[in-house]
Amino acid sequence: MKTKLSTRIYELRKEINLSQTDLAKKIGASQKAVDFWEKGINEPKASFIIALSKYFGVTADYILGLED
Repeated sequence: MKTKLSTRIYELRKEINLSQTDLAKKIGASQKAVDFWEKGINEPKASFIIALSKYFGVTADYILGLED
């Protein structure tokens, strides 16, 4: 089920034309994990939310859908 979190990860990745595989390598995750996050099957651990926020230059609250 798509969530604000899954949508945010997908949109941030697409904005910079990055593949799931490349994003996974940048943050130390697997491509399958990124795929599951974007599909809303699983949610990333806190350490990956921090890595995503640092990589994309946004807050963790933004990724989590708590702010716009």
